[in-house]
Amino acid sequence: MDTEYPVIAPSILAADFSRLGEQIRECLDTGIKWIHCDIMDGHFVPNISYGPGVVSTVREIAPEAFLDVHLMIENPDQYIEDFADAGADLISVHYEACPHLHRTLQNIRANGCMTGVVVNPATSVDLLLPVLPEVDLVLVMSVNPGFGGQKFIESSYQKIDTLYRYREQHGFGYLIEVDGGVGLENSSQLTQTGADILVAGSSIFKSESMAVQIRKIRESARDGHAARA
Repeated sequence: MDTEYPVIAPSILAADFSRLGEQIRECLDTGIKWIHCDIMDGHFVPNISYGPGVVSTVREIAPEAFLDVHLMIENPDQYIEDFADAGADLISVHYEACPHLHRTLQNIRANGCMTGVVVNPATSVDLLLPVLPEVDLVLVMSVNPGFGGQKFIESSYQKIDTLYRYREQHGFGYLIEVDGGVGLENSSQLTQTGADILVAGSSIFKSESMAVQIRKIRESARDGHAARA
């Protein structure tokens, strides 16, 4: 995966689905490389979003994009193959939804995808220590999952910093992603704290100009990343 960090990953959960293809292409025209797909089942989280069919459509619209698929669902093992077949490059599952997390991560990798693990705001990242050597990405939820447009939870900074320090101390190779309440006002601090990938939904798709907003967030994120380095 040839990627320059930090990465801005627009979440299509906030997109206008009547203009999905147009809006995705508008993102790609700004240099966006990653597209974030939030999958919700109405059980693990209180909302329902979309399934493998939409991910397959996104893959058709953006064959060159890296599809980052975030499963906010119960029993994710039942659906990993479907999302891999739909075109996912990386599949992330919640620590809280996987009683046999090692096996689930092995299932993701066996289906040809990179592996990600997600923690909710009330879950300590210390609980991930047994799997950190095996995952490609750790996603910190900085809002309670289920709905877009929520306010960023400030304690997320400490989690990102802890994951960054674990990675530096132990030589782990995972990327650090943050999702929820991400926008221009906090993108610099997030990357300075250690985040590699910023998932932004409403702050991009609800802006007056997506292209201008993406450019501003990217510049701010790069400033923070340079300061951390």
